[in-house]
Order: sequence, then structure tokens, then C-alpha cells
Amino acid sequence: MVKVFNNSWALFLGIGLLMIGNSLQGTLLGVRGKMEAFDPQTMGYVMSAYFIGFLGGSWIAPDMIRRVGYVRVFAALASLISAAFIIYAVFVTPLAWALMRLVVGFGFSGVYVVAESWLNNAATNENRGQTLSAYMMVQLAGIVIGQAVLNLADPGGYDLFILMSVVVSISFAPILLSASPAPVSDNTERMTLTELFHTSPLGCTGSFLLGGIFSSMFGMSAVYAGEIGLSLDQIAVFVSLMYVTALFFQYPIGWISDRVDRRKVIALIMTVATVACAAGVLLSNSLLAIYAAAALLGGMANPLYSLLLAHTNDYLPPSKMAAASSGLVFINGVGASFGPIVVGYVMGWIGPDGFFVYNCILCALIACYAIYRMSQRAAPAPAETGSLMPLPTRGAVIAEVAAELYAAEAEESEDDFGDMSTRADDD
Repeated sequence: MVKVFNNSWALFLGIGLLMIGNSLQGTLLGVRGKMEAFDPQTMGYVMSAYFIGFLGGSWIAPDMIRRVGYVRVFAALASLISAAFIIYAVFVTPLAWALMRLVVGFGFSGVYVVAESWLNNAATNENRGQTLSAYMMVQLAGIVIGQAVLNLADPGGYDLFILMSVVVSISFAPILLSASPAPVSDNTERMTLTELFHTSPLGCTGSFLLGGIFSSMFGMSAVYAGEIGLSLDQIAVFVSLMYVTALFFQYPIGWISDRVDRRKVIALIMTVATVACAAGVLLSNSLLAIYAAAALLGGMANPLYSLLLAHTNDYLPPSKMAAASSGLVFINGVGASFGPIVVGYVMGWIGPDGFFVYNCILCALIACYAIYRMSQRAAPAPAETGSLMPLPTRGAVIAEVAAELYAAEAEESEDDFGDMSTRADDD
């Protein structure tokens, strides 16, 4: 792991700074929106705009890269992000914020493509798994640091918006000075969404519902915390707990899923998340209970995408894994686009508890569907499945990095099987 950081420190530093800015903007807008008396429904639309922009960018950014190159796309989009962060403070209206969130989502989608392509190109087959783990750790660390930065200045002023812009601007330097285009793989097969669904109904359904959970945590957790009257320090802790716990749960969940039916693990962790969200509603007068609910929701939900991807790849040949990964990213993004809007309306209907009610329902649906799918077909033997790769759901490129790892494992397993068969024939 140390060698991975040494070889790609510039990229990781840039990604970390980007995540600090991106994490801070979501929480800051939630807090500032409360100060400006924007209702939860309005903030739901504002927060959803980011994911709509991100989804659109995931389609357009690859074409932009092919036309003008990685570095120019990164510089242009990162500049738009930096400018949008300043405009937040200049035009404090829901419409302006929604438009800027759309720009920021679009920009980050292209930025992630460039950064992740560079990461993929810098990694080798021997250290690609460690590189993915390091990438996830840096992203989560950036999110947590972004929450701590919230306390450095008054959210009602300009300072934090300027700081966000500066942090993102500084992040350009290490990446632009080190970035190089990643090679495009030409040995993958295409896969339609219909084919993907028939291959893994749980992977597709779970990714869609998980998108709604992710976007509610990333976009509406600060809105919820503000609605129940938490202080700035408490809001920062509340949001941070959703991501800190993911660092601790990722490895044990992955270790278990490599040894038993992954659907059982999916059902179990989503059941835990369901109970945690229910407790967040029933014990909403207790700050410790709310913290615990946030910690368990984030700790169970954040590793779930890796599980869904691994489960899907268990039923695919190596040549289709990259296409399947990209498909799951798209489905996840569609679900994320609607998440904050629905949460906003639920919170407007039943009050702040709607945040946990919404997530409770989605977690329960994933758990129930995983149990149902276990009755529809047998699980592959653990020896026939690949290892789970820790994977943040940011873009299709990093999903394809994981797909390359799964493919390499699958080919190695086939080679080992062939060697065993040859030795058996010789005997």
C-alpha cells in the first residue's frame, strides 16, 4: 500500500482535495439552505441537480475526451466547478443553486473520468487491488475532512464558498502536472441494460435503489441534521459518521462475501441498515441514537455497491465485466437522480424523520429482494467467484478498473484449472 501511494501521490493528493471541496459543498448548501429558510422539498430539487448533471456528464465526457484529450477536459471542467462554488455565494436562490449543482455534477463526472483513467493507467495487475483500496480510502478521507472544514467559518458568509473554490483550484496542479491518457481497452464486449438485468436482477435492482440511498446521504443528510436543530459541530459529526464507518466495515464485509453466498451478505447488511434507520426514527430525541443510526446506515450502505458488482460479475465471462460495470454505474446514477427529490417530499410530508423513513424503506426493499432472489437460483460455489473489490461509485472508469481485476482473476482461475486438468491427464 505504501508503494502505491508513493507511485501515485500526486493523483491521490488531487483526488483528496477534490473530495474535500465536493463534500463540503453538499453539507454547506444544506446548512445555508436552512439559514435561508429553503424548505426540504426545494432543497431536494437543488441536491438532485448534482446527480442529474453527473449522469449527463457520464455520457458526454468520454466524447469530449476523445476530441480534445484528457488534460484539456480536466482543466475546463475543474475551472467550471471552481467558478460554480463562488456563484453559490453570489446568487443565494434555489434556482441558481440548482443550476450550479447541475454544472458541478457534470464537471465532477468528467473530472473523475480523467483522474480514474490516469489511476488505471498507473496501476499494474499486481497492485490494482491495492490501488482501488487506496483510492476509496482517499475519497472517504476527503469526505470526512470536508465536514471538519465546515467549522472554520460562518456558513452565512462568503468564506467557506471561497475556500471550496480555492481547494478545488489547488487540486488541478498535482493532477495536471502528472496526468497522462489511459489506454482504451478494445477487448470488451457490449452489453445492453436488458441483458444485464436478465444476467443479474439483484445487481440492477440493488444498484438503482442504492443510488437513491447514496444520494440521500450525500445530498440530504445535512438538510435533515439542520431540520432537527443540530449545531455545526454536530452536523459535521453526523455526516462524517456515514463515511468513517465504511472504512471499518468494508474489509470484513468483503472477506465474508468471498466465502458465502453474496446475496446472504447483502440481505444481512441491508437488514442491519433497515433496523438502524428505524431506530433513527423511533429514538429521534436521542443524539447518540441518531449518530448510531447514521454510522450503521453509512457503514452498511457504502460497501454495498462493491457487493452488487461482485455478485453480478459472478455470472459473467471476463469479456463482459467492463460493460456490466458501466451499466451498473448508469443504473445507480438514475436512482441517485431521484433520491433527494423524494427525500425532500417525504420530509415535507412527515417531518425530518422522513430522511430515515425513506432510507429504511429502500434498505428493506433491497434486503427483501435479495432474499427473494436466493429462492430463484442457486449461488455459484465460493471457489468459482472472484474476490470483492472495494469500489466507490463515482464513474464508469473506476468500475472498469475493477472489471479488469475480476477478468484477470477469472483468467488465472481458468489457467489454474487447465493446469490441474493437464496434470490429471498425465497421471
